[in-house]
Amino acid sequence: MSAGSAATAAEHRPARGTVAGWLLAFSGYDPADERRREALCTTGNGYCATRGAWAGSVAGDHHYPGTYLAGYYNRLTDTVAETSVENESLVNIPDWLPLTFAVDTGDWWTPDNTEVLDYELELDARRGVVTRRFHLRDAAGREIRGAERRFVSMADPHLAGQTLAVTAVNWSGRLRIGSAIHGNVVNAGVERYRKLASRHLTGITPLVADSNLIVTATTSQSHHRISVGTRTVATHHEMDWNARTDDTSAYGELTGDVTAGDVITVEKVAAIHGGRDDAISEPQLATQTALDSAPCFAELLEAHVLAWSQLWRRFAIDLEESYDGTLPALRLNLFHLLQSVSPHSADPDAGVPARGLHGEAYRGHVFWDELFVFPVLTLRLPELSRALLRYRCRRLPAARLAARQLGLQGAMFPWQSGSDGREESQRLHLNPLSGHWTKDGTDRQRHVGLAVAYTMWQYVDTTGDTDFLSDHAAEVIVEVARFFASLAEYDAGRDRYVIRGVVGPDEFHTSYPGRSEPGIDNNAYTNIMAVWLFDVAARALDQLPAWRRTELIESLGLRQEERNHWDELTRRMYVPFHDGVISQFEGYEQLSELDWPRYRDTYGDIRRLDRILEAEGRDVTSYQVSKQADVLMLLYLLPRRDLSVLMHRLGYPLTADVVRKTVEYYLARTCHGSSLSAIVHAWGLAALDPDRALAFLEQALHSDAGDALRTGTTAEGIHLGAMAGSADLIQRCFTGLTTTNDLLRFGPRWPAKLGALEMALRYRGHRLIAEISSTAVTVTVDPGPGTAIAVRCYRNTRLLKPGDSHTWTAPS
Repeated sequence: MSAGSAATAAEHRPARGTVAGWLLAFSGYDPADERRREALCTTGNGYCATRGAWAGSVAGDHHYPGTYLAGYYNRLTDTVAETSVENESLVNIPDWLPLTFAVDTGDWWTPDNTEVLDYELELDARRGVVTRRFHLRDAAGREIRGAERRFVSMADPHLAGQTLAVTAVNWSGRLRIGSAIHGNVVNAGVERYRKLASRHLTGITPLVADSNLIVTATTSQSHHRISVGTRTVATHHEMDWNARTDDTSAYGELTGDVTAGDVITVEKVAAIHGGRDDAISEPQLATQTALDSAPCFAELLEAHVLAWSQLWRRFAIDLEESYDGTLPALRLNLFHLLQSVSPHSADPDAGVPARGLHGEAYRGHVFWDELFVFPVLTLRLPELSRALLRYRCRRLPAARLAARQLGLQGAMFPWQSGSDGREESQRLHLNPLSGHWTKDGTDRQRHVGLAVAYTMWQYVDTTGDTDFLSDHAAEVIVEVARFFASLAEYDAGRDRYVIRGVVGPDEFHTSYPGRSEPGIDNNAYTNIMAVWLFDVAARALDQLPAWRRTELIESLGLRQEERNHWDELTRRMYVPFHDGVISQFEGYEQLSELDWPRYRDTYGDIRRLDRILEAEGRDVTSYQVSKQADVLMLLYLLPRRDLSVLMHRLGYPLTADVVRKTVEYYLARTCHGSSLSAIVHAWGLAALDPDRALAFLEQALHSDAGDALRTGTTAEGIHLGAMAGSADLIQRCFTGLTTTNDLLRFGPRWPAKLGALEMALRYRGHRLIAEISSTAVTVTVDPGPGTAIAVRCYRNTRLLKPGDSHTWTAPS
């Protein structure tokens, strides 16, 4: 991210951000960019997270305070275009953040109603602390300089801390410090949702108990009870405390006389509990108990910083002489990953939210983005991956029901998942460019089930956790395989099996132009990954102990004929090609070509070509235009040798020329409307064109924090898959790291421009350090108990015992 000078009140220059070391820093106050900064300066711990809004701001064009608890959803219903539309959303809970100041009986000061003399916002990713420094002047010429710090505890998932220190620069008088919990909050963080119902909290009850403020509420449909409390005290200065409530909120006020130069410091501790928590009687009592027993800000901070330091040891990645801000951006992305899913995510029944706990985009739903997240977690916190995968396992009954409702076997997982595993995809979509509501057919992305099965198998293959395979994963994998086997139809004309009426990862093509039936036919990614799945399902059953295999086959009613059919499908599935290129779907090459130069010249940002074309009265399904990587996902998920074997078995030899032509073909026709697209294109280019791969790596690293993307949707929540995927590019793509067949394998394509890499990994119960450069690979296993692991690099395999280290030198 490029650096910029501070914006002063007089200059009105746009404020820019910088990432250096462990810090994300913004200089100057820029109202137009504030909501994006609030998302990027979110603090969280996997259980809950709070956006980095000005403490005391209200929701509007410039600010959006929000706090979210993992897995706390609620449904509301609207009527749109005479259609009843139900949406389930991650709920914005009562706002604990307000901690502001005023002089005498005047208004509370904010950067929006005073003159901003200086303003800095800083996120310390190493310590998980946000600091806001400011110097403000009111209309009477009085100046206040101050600093506010906050964190959401990584040591105790239910606690958060905040301090405010203000200096009366050039005046004397009565200073007021206000603390509050606002219960009258709604979900209004996404503009295109604002015409729909947004009030999720009912039964809001504020309470004052000495220096404690508590607001308790209940979600209107899901009936989750949530309680938010704070304890506010002044330190080193005598101030009077008064508190009150209204119908929805609790307010406290500290007042005292100050003289010029006085520094007043107030600290605030927050506690949050919900009805889904373990080991509590009820949320309000748990919140009150937590406030009464919580230590002071300094002690909370010390424990919080220690917890983060321990996490960073597990996720240690270092790049010597890395270029172009790669390492700081990587640290920032890992930080936001760990705020969204952390060890505290293991207990709540919550999945991996596509936009983190940082905002309300996608309504907090769980998509296939977990596919890009688990590789980073499994190689460092496998126990967390195991817990998060249980979210999908628990929703297997809902997936079975969805398949039965279509008259199919097995399990069909939803494209968007929330509380109970039903399909949460919206039926209508608002195009903000045209103002039109259009049908949304993206729920036909059946490939999400392939992603679920893939992550299950990848976890087992990496960890060797045969208990998880036996108890959970095998059943999920088999049921998804049964679904795709029943989805496939025999085409006598081709003497092959086909899959019709689906939507691929591209998302733009939800039907054929001029055809009323939804979906497209023979999406290559879906068909090929289904073939991969049929083979894996058979292997999963074979790897079970005989007694467990018998139990599972009996309980599922799995017949040998079904397994024989899977084997047939691995040989007879149809895959479309044209001109030596794998077709994205059948008929893709017959669509019109787009005048790319004209659209780039006209619109500049063409990432959402679907909206641009719809506003012009055109239909994106008529064009060879892809929102994101589709066919190229195959190169991301499957090692080239495995993909070649699979395609050869189908009777489609996959030559290097076919791969190269396919990559180039779709690169020229993809607008990268999804942040995930850069990850996959970097992967596809890594072996073909390393310099272009690095360009996509840079794009992925800065997909949310880059200044060039201030027009994006980061203000509504970070893109968790892209953030995790950028780390995965470094840890697996450029290192060639795979974990199949009980072998830890490195096949480096390491760019010299990245310097040397050192990273910590967990594999088969061992902690190890991998050091990788363009000339050598060294793997060192920590001392301790355990058996040797097989590590292979440059066609040479070594068995490394605990305490062993070995270096492989790159061939000349």
